[in-house]
Amino acid sequence: MEWAILAVSGALEAVWATALGESDGFRRRRPTLLFIAALALSMGGLAYGMSAIPAGTAYAVWVGIGAVLTIVIGVVRRSETLDVARTALLTLLVVSLIGLKVVS
Repeated sequence: MEWAILAVSGALEAVWATALGESDGFRRRRPTLLFIAALALSMGGLAYGMSAIPAGTAYAVWVGIGAVLTIVIGVVRRSETLDVARTALLTLLVVSLIGLKVVS
């Protein structure tokens, strides 16, 4: 259960990071409220995950999922581009996250 909650928390990290970018320095209300809610849920899930998963592993997985999904959101919204090198490195990151789960 901790791994599932950690994965959802990583996805929420992508939500709050994207909302933070959209908040225009906390001047836009909806993205700011989404940022606050997603941040609180994401941190709560990370804390829960750390109750059974070592802190370093949990944090690496949480950040990795958030980073990859934030880039995916950027690509879908056309604010970021993917080339072969970036795609390969993101793939390596995802494989590394899976590896952490396998060896834990």
